[in-house]
Amino acid sequence: MKIYLVGGAVRDTLLNRPVTERDWVVVGETPESMLKQGFKPVGKDFPVFLHPHTHDEYALARTERKTSHGYTGFAVHADPDVTLEQDLIRRDLTINAMAMTPEGDIIDPYNGQQDLERRIFRHVSPAFTEDPVRLLRLARFAARYAHLGFTLAEETNALLVAMVTAGEVDYLVPERVWAECVKALCEPNPSAFFYALKDCGALAKIFPEIDALFGVPQPAQHHPEIDTGVHSLMVLEQAALLSNKPEVRFAALVHDLGKALSPKDNLPHHYGHEEAGLPVLQQLCRRLRVPNTYKTLAAHVMQYHTHCHKAMELRANTMTDLLATLGTHKQSNQFAEFLLACEADAKGRTGFENRPYPQADRLRMAANAIATVDVSSVLNSDLQGALIGEAIRRCRTKAVADVINAD
Repeated sequence: MKIYLVGGAVRDTLLNRPVTERDWVVVGETPESMLKQGFKPVGKDFPVFLHPHTHDEYALARTERKTSHGYTGFAVHADPDVTLEQDLIRRDLTINAMAMTPEGDIIDPYNGQQDLERRIFRHVSPAFTEDPVRLLRLARFAARYAHLGFTLAEETNALLVAMVTAGEVDYLVPERVWAECVKALCEPNPSAFFYALKDCGALAKIFPEIDALFGVPQPAQHHPEIDTGVHSLMVLEQAALLSNKPEVRFAALVHDLGKALSPKDNLPHHYGHEEAGLPVLQQLCRRLRVPNTYKTLAAHVMQYHTHCHKAMELRANTMTDLLATLGTHKQSNQFAEFLLACEADAKGRTGFENRPYPQADRLRMAANAIATVDVSSVLNSDLQGALIGEAIRRCRTKAVADVINAD
């Protein structure tokens, strides 16, 4: 059996990065021979097996032929006569089309090592355009390796533009788009994912709500970066510095979607953008089937980030109502994540990156005060119905007022 380590494991080994998964290609074997040697089949569309001891994936060397649109429209040919070079040429990027023997020798028929050294993303062959998921994967690699200085080869970006123009990205299914988006949000520089999509025209097709923000101006005194799209991706980068949770990063990214709807006569001002953006957010989440944990936090950040920014000025009753809406009195809430996304918004502006954000401390202090309020006397009183809620609200408001005035 001829086996070779392939793909990301080889790439990351050469980059001196941790290798989390190891994929192997097997040349010269058949499914029957793999089964006889104890491998367990797992592949539905092509022959993939799990090693009986390590449980690593071993795939038979294969070729692919495009048969229809989308990322499932391929006819796969796996046969003992398929060579390693034939298997590698069907891969997406040269840096992913290298193989390593068990002895550690590199097999590099498409100059992946050279592109790795030059920090270049380059497609292996024109077949790159046949699978729209590759566009998303490439954008995700940009988010992962941006800090290493990787750039996109001009001819590869031209291929991406051709894919968008030909409508190939229209065949991406929502679940796959969201899955790649979440992975990108978890990378070190998630904004690079969206910039890569924008550079080839795919952002307008896949995330039109985000694309619509570019070119929309904001007041220069508050937003020296001016452009709302640029600001949104700056906020995403700040969120990545503050939290590793993709929910926080997503909420930071989409918090200003409503600014794309501001009347041109009002620009660069965006009155009521917090409420205006909610239907847009719902539309995006519905289309991509975004989970509720992401959607709820994003909606709260969108609707109330301005309240958070004004925490030092809020009256006790307004602050109490805000904290009630955010559910801080409940055992399960996303209050900490809300504060992080709002802080990212405040810092995601040119020249504001290192400014303190005392508003978060003020709201935390108020939430802690509410948590200490004993409402048993209200619950045990003769009050009925809505009067109980009103009495509890008064108790909480007094606690918030006391702590604010003492600060």
